[in-house]
Amino acid sequence: MIRIGISLMCLILLSCQQETKKLNVLFILADDLGAHDLSFAGSEFYESPNIDRLANQGVIFTNGYAAAQVCSPSRASILTGQTTISHGVTDWIGAETGYAWGERVPYTKLLPPDYQHQLPASDITMPELFQMKGYKTFFAGKWHLGSQGSWPEDHGFDVNVGGWDYGNPKGGYFSPYDNPNLTDGSPGENLSMRLAQETAGFIRTNKGEPFFAMLSFYAVHGPIQTTREYWEKYRNKALEVGLDSSGFQMERRLPIRTVQDNAIYAGLIQHMDDAVGLVLDELESQGLLEHTVVIFTSDNGGVASGDAYSTTNSPLRGGKGYQWEGGIRVPYVIKVPGVAPAIVDYPVSGQDFYPTICALAGLEIPAQKPLDGVNLESALRNTGVKDRSLVWHYPHYGNQGGDPVSMLRKGRYKLIYYWETNTSELYDLEDDIGEQYDLAPDQPEMVIALEQELFEYLKGKQAKMPEPNPFYSAEALERRQTYVREKLLPSLEKNRLKILEDNFQPNEDWWGSTTKD
Repeated sequence: MIRIGISLMCLILLSCQQETKKLNVLFILADDLGAHDLSFAGSEFYESPNIDRLANQGVIFTNGYAAAQVCSPSRASILTGQTTISHGVTDWIGAETGYAWGERVPYTKLLPPDYQHQLPASDITMPELFQMKGYKTFFAGKWHLGSQGSWPEDHGFDVNVGGWDYGNPKGGYFSPYDNPNLTDGSPGENLSMRLAQETAGFIRTNKGEPFFAMLSFYAVHGPIQTTREYWEKYRNKALEVGLDSSGFQMERRLPIRTVQDNAIYAGLIQHMDDAVGLVLDELESQGLLEHTVVIFTSDNGGVASGDAYSTTNSPLRGGKGYQWEGGIRVPYVIKVPGVAPAIVDYPVSGQDFYPTICALAGLEIPAQKPLDGVNLESALRNTGVKDRSLVWHYPHYGNQGGDPVSMLRKGRYKLIYYWETNTSELYDLEDDIGEQYDLAPDQPEMVIALEQELFEYLKGKQAKMPEPNPFYSAEALERRQTYVREKLLPSLEKNRLKILEDNFQPNEDWWGSTTKD
């Protein structure tokens, strides 16, 4: 009887410990990964079995949005739970503004306003809150939210591996990395896998304590690089499917990619997927997979124009830097222990992660901490959601061809307000996901109502606006357009085919495998 009593007491104690054990968090953030750059999201060219595995176990939000069409503002929104207007980081840190922009780019009609050049030190970031509640916190990878003094360790992370000023992998995706916060590995070591190994090591070391780990890949930002092995795999796949006669077309300002057949980019995605698999396997081997919230998302849409012209986001229009869905729609997966896999079409954004993750972990958010995001628990558990509008404010020109805009999504409709022309476009995203049919001329009353809601929000937040560019020249614009049509577009088509040639050899070791346009 005594033995039975002791055994029963042990079971009760164990049960209580399990019930009170804190949930861990693993936040995986890709860079510049498009909404349809993964096989679970519809790509027939790129392969992502490990990320697919995670998606199949979690809740997939098909209307998942980044908080901005470029990286720094989107990342700041994830960490603060605020819109870009609230935290003030409205463009990628390092982008020119004001007269400096106008003199260099006289073919744009507006001067972008200034913005915050680092994550506000006064704000309580999500990792800071977890740190305050006794969690071990860890960061690996891309930061791009300020220079020294505003690195991950200054905003709530106990450990920082590889996070610093740069938004791209300065030394490339293979060691040596040229990164002050990441020691070099053996020559040719893969960056994505190294960051995953560091993350797995942190999990292994801290498996007995609650942790918040952020694996923030530099992939798949340019310069795009892969190994010869992966290039051959995807080159052969592209040729087997058959090449389109053309891979680009003109958007409003720049050419834009129309096909997924870049073998180097496909290899870069698979390197990242391999790395995700390593971390998921570590969680499983440590018995933590069923006690860890795992998130996977991207900071903005895929690079279809500018930069490396890597991918197409079709059927979405545009890509990174653009105001259309291709610039802001991203993979958005949340896996929660005990929550059944599901596909949810409720529109969600990057600022929603903060309140959602904290609620799942049972962390109370300080009353003085203002949040623009909402807790998505009801959407995750399918217990009903409240309608709300989503707002974006990007008063800058994207390097990829985007315009200074403010946007509002309300229900099925999306309004895009252009600050160059002071006019709006209106799209019905349920009937026209590709944003090809502007309904503004036919529905002026709806345009007025949505504009009023948008302007009231911007005014209430004291949003900064662009101003006329005194250096603007119509002749400069014409020269620029001529160059883009007659030189840049043909060179992109030529480079696309060059990458797929039998004897393609970018360099001696293949590690710097991007080619210049």
